[in-house]
Amino acid sequence: MNLHELSPAPGSNTKPYRKGRGAGSGNGKTAGRGHKGQWARSGGGVRVGFEGGQMPLARRLPKRGFHNIFAKPLETVNVSALEKFEDGATVDVDMLRAKGILTKCQYGVKILGNGELSKKLIVKASAFSASAKEKIVAAGGKWEVV
Repeated sequence: MNLHELSPAPGSNTKPYRKGRGAGSGNGKTAGRGHKGQWARSGGGVRVGFEGGQMPLARRLPKRGFHNIFAKPLETVNVSALEKFEDGATVDVDMLRAKGILTKCQYGVKILGNGELSKKLIVKASAFSASAKEKIVAAGGKWEVV
């Protein structure tokens, strides 16, 4: 099979639907918008969350707590994931990415203490939980905030 012999699956390619191109097209005159009304107008319709004048759900529900819009969320990695590294290795964000433990890390990484660690590692991260610090030190390694 060559590139010039390829063709799309039957029925997968449909012709573009041309609106407002005369009565013979099957979609002329009002072009599928119906007669008059809010949705027939240019720029018509309602904003997201609008419920026709009824008090919107987002305003009916009680608000609780505080959400910091300036927060920089850290990626989390458990100490059990650090078992992938060799004994005596220095673990940082680049190493975590190379091993496939992290895919993205925009603001930094926090090491959490879930699981067990048996290898002596030097771990460099933005933050550590108390239990993660204990487990890293107990395995003979060191932790370092960067």
